[in-house]
Amino acid sequence: MSRMTHSETHMVHRIGWLRAAVLGANDGLVSTASLVVGVAAAGSARPEILIAGLAGLVAGAMSMAAGEYVSVSSQTDAEQADLARETKELEEMPEAELDELTGIYVARGLDETLARQVAIQLTKKDALGAHARDELGISETVTAHPVQAALVSAVTFALGAVVPLLIAMLAPVAQITLVVALTTLVALSVLGGLGASAGGAGVFKGALRVTFWGALAMAATAGVGMLFGVVA
Repeated sequence: MSRMTHSETHMVHRIGWLRAAVLGANDGLVSTASLVVGVAAAGSARPEILIAGLAGLVAGAMSMAAGEYVSVSSQTDAEQADLARETKELEEMPEAELDELTGIYVARGLDETLARQVAIQLTKKDALGAHARDELGISETVTAHPVQAALVSAVTFALGAVVPLLIAMLAPVAQITLVVALTTLVALSVLGGLGASAGGAGVFKGALRVTFWGALAMAATAGVGMLFGVVA
C-alpha cells in the first residue's frame, strides 16, 4: 500500500514577510490619507493636496524601509550574538550544555532517561541547532531577514498610499476630505480582513481594529486642518 505524504503549511511560516506587509500597507493608507484629509480640511487647493500626499508617500516609504531594516537588523545582531555565545559554550563545556538541554526536555514533559536520550541524539546531529531552537527560541521559520522586511514594507507602504492619492486626484475638490476618508475606511477594512485571513485570525476582528485606528487618525488630522487652516 502506498502512503500519502502529509504536508502542512502553517501561518507562522509567513510571519517574516506578513508582519512587514500588513504594517506597510496599513501605514501607507492611514498616514497618507490622514495627510490628505488634514491638508484638504485646511482649505488647500488640489495641487497642494496632491503634492503633500506625494511627499508623504515618498518620505513614508523610505522611512518604513529604513525603520524595518534597522529594527530587524538589531534583532538579527542579537540572534547572532546569542548563537556565537552558544557555540563557545558548546566547545568549552559540552557536558554542561547537554545537561541543560536535558533539563529543557524534562521541563516539557519527558522523563529524565528519555530526555537524556533525545538530547544526546539531537546533539550528535546538530548541537547548535538544537540549542538555538529549544533553548534560545531561534529557528529558520522566525529568523529575521532585514532586507526582505525593508523591501516589503516600503513597497506595501507605497501601494497603500496610492489609494488616497488617486481618490484625491479624481474627487471633486470640495468633497476630497469626505471621499478620501470614506474610501480609506473601506480600503482599511478590506486590508485588515485580508491580513487577518492570511494570518489565520478572525476576519471581522482584523477589519474592525484597523478601521477604528484609521478613522481616529483621520479625524485627528482633519481637526488640525480645520483648526489651523485658511479659507481657499
